[in-house]
Amino acid sequence: MAEEKKQFRVIGTRPIRHDGTDKVTGYARYGADIHLSGMLYGKVLRSPHAHAVIKRIDTSKAEALPGVMAVITGRDLPEVADRLEELGEQVTNIRDESHNVLATGKVLYHGHAVAAVAAVSPHVAEEALKLIEVEYEVLEPVLDVLEAMKPDAPLLNPNLRTRGIGEEDGKPSNIAQHFQNKHGDVEKGFAEADYVVEREFRTTMVHQGYIEPQNATAYVRPDGSVTIWCSTQGAFAVRSQVAQLCKIPVSKIKVVPMEIGGGFGGKTVVYLEPLAVLLSKKTGRPVKMWMNRAEVLQATGPTSGSVIRVKMGCKKDGTLTAAQATLIYEAGAFPGSPVGAGAGVIFAPYRLPNVQIDGYDVLVNKPKTGAYRAPGGTNAAFAAESVVDELARLCGMDPLEFRLKNGVKEGDRRADGPRLPRVGYLETVRAAMESDHYKTPLEPSPDPTKRRGRGVASGFWFNGGGPSSVLVKVNEDGTVDLIEGSTDIGGTRASCAMIVAEVLGLPAEDVHPHVVDTDSIGYTSVTGGSSVTHKTGWASYLAAQEVREEVIRRAALLWSVEPAEVEYHDDGTLTCKSDPSKKTTFKEIAAQMNRTGGPIEGKGTINAGGAGPGFGTHIVDVEVDIETGKVDILRYTAVQDVGRAIHPAYVEGQIEGGVAQGAGWALTEEYYYDEKGHLLNSSLLDYRMPTALDLPLIETILVEVPNPNHPLGVRGVGETPIVPPAGAIANAIYDAVGIRLTRLPMKPSYVLEELIKAGLTS
Repeated sequence: MAEEKKQFRVIGTRPIRHDGTDKVTGYARYGADIHLSGMLYGKVLRSPHAHAVIKRIDTSKAEALPGVMAVITGRDLPEVADRLEELGEQVTNIRDESHNVLATGKVLYHGHAVAAVAAVSPHVAEEALKLIEVEYEVLEPVLDVLEAMKPDAPLLNPNLRTRGIGEEDGKPSNIAQHFQNKHGDVEKGFAEADYVVEREFRTTMVHQGYIEPQNATAYVRPDGSVTIWCSTQGAFAVRSQVAQLCKIPVSKIKVVPMEIGGGFGGKTVVYLEPLAVLLSKKTGRPVKMWMNRAEVLQATGPTSGSVIRVKMGCKKDGTLTAAQATLIYEAGAFPGSPVGAGAGVIFAPYRLPNVQIDGYDVLVNKPKTGAYRAPGGTNAAFAAESVVDELARLCGMDPLEFRLKNGVKEGDRRADGPRLPRVGYLETVRAAMESDHYKTPLEPSPDPTKRRGRGVASGFWFNGGGPSSVLVKVNEDGTVDLIEGSTDIGGTRASCAMIVAEVLGLPAEDVHPHVVDTDSIGYTSVTGGSSVTHKTGWASYLAAQEVREEVIRRAALLWSVEPAEVEYHDDGTLTCKSDPSKKTTFKEIAAQMNRTGGPIEGKGTINAGGAGPGFGTHIVDVEVDIETGKVDILRYTAVQDVGRAIHPAYVEGQIEGGVAQGAGWALTEEYYYDEKGHLLNSSLLDYRMPTALDLPLIETILVEVPNPNHPLGVRGVGETPIVPPAGAIANAIYDAVGIRLTRLPMKPSYVLEELIKAGLTS
């Protein structure tokens, strides 16, 4: 591994991030920083009910309020047909999205948008909302997926029929989809097993928890052209969705992606952008909109709650013989939960001769679910890794030895069909076994009211690719500009700039990355699926190679030799093979661009396939207070196959962030609804994300098994680390107190309840 790293000068180093100074000085411009002449302010009226028919909307009093310039309702959105739109980690139906942007006919969750106003100030707009009269016929909400699946459950959409595997009855249902992944003979596999464990697990909805709320500013000019400034993970995705929802030609829409204060998958679908466009079109003035925190939690896409049933069997020596799972995921108000991804994740680390997985996508009266960092994966791994831990204990095996015995490698078949390329899962297990953390005995707590335990879990994510475009432009001073269309959430400006610098033999600081609008670069798919360093890094590599070849051609021109005579060195110097006295540098060629042929540019366009799957193995030590049920994380180590760590500090940061979010999911985070479907914890005081006080310093171990399908060995790294934490923490709690927890979050009240049942406390 060490010898392999020596071939790189820039890749594998830790330069200061290119946008760091702007971020820490406040110069970076976010969506809320947009201020335009004549700008109006938009606000949204939201439903107080989880399920109701809209009988009447009267906006006349709001329209008469001084300072109100426009009011819109669902009637102002054009009718659109069913059409699936690919948004990186999720697929949305444009017709459903239209009904989500503004309700028509029915409201389907607490916080569903009903109307929007534009006024001369945010305060006037808020007053106008109070004057809009809406008459509702309140219906019974359905909030639990198992209840929603019953034939007599209240229907969210009477026109919905289950898409599935041919056994559906064609009747209206809240089950949007049923699918099955299967190979081998599970009954035969269970018959061969000496030990069989079967359990049911439940999780609740959780939110991505980005700090910056959704925002959008739009201006529709007199000629009909539209400019949108917004916080998004994909400017081109916004352009496409707005074009379809508002029936405006794509060529007339320019989307300017502002700096993004977090997304984690939650900023791929549009919520405010179409409203701002319609209000601007109606008023002829720019309209700015943003959500408050309650709106973000009530009305943007959290990830699914779920019910997951897992059955696994193994022989006495630990060999897995069969696995079966049923995954039932909340879709929210419209179809499209990440149950398919969950089904791909649930048994992915394990070699299974016999497996069957059934997945159900189920509507409930909650917000339409959205992508959240490895969507659907954490739920699934929590269930499977808990059962794997139980099997290992029945066999009397070390839990990592059990995983090593059954772990997948190149050529093994996933439960959902594909065979794995070169992956590093077994390497992560071995690295975990050899880690200082795992080799250090866990000391008992000095406090007699507390118990300590250690748990492990593994996780998988597919990783993604997709289309991307890059331009590399050479400046006269020998620096270069990198023009890209990928929103930078996790440091991808730096990783792509480093790839360009590596190819051209420049310092990373001499490459200036710029994330630009949709008019200024070719189509680029969303920043999601851990795809950017794979796809945009690859496009950057191609663009830099084109520049490199042109620089070679210019040197050959200056020396009156053939380009084949020019050798380009890794430090950015060029020499003549036939005459070593002839020597120049990239910077010297750049200074002579105009007299040797004009500007030097390179372009890279790609629809990148070949994404390398990611695997990780985590170790966690916890302490359980048996008097209160509180669980504290004492130590955490995350091991991951990262392919090639372009910028190791950012790779470590991605892993640390995924662990932090996974720990919140495991212990504190949940959507809490009352029986009428009202979200009761729609603030960050009550929706409890972990802080620095809740987590130790997270240790990371980077395993580098290069992806053979990428020119630099890149694998996505950002999503795998959120998959194992819930399972690892649950297993550690079991190790501490001997209780197998099957619900998330494992909050103090739940833990205490189980401790009392077990007679461990009173």
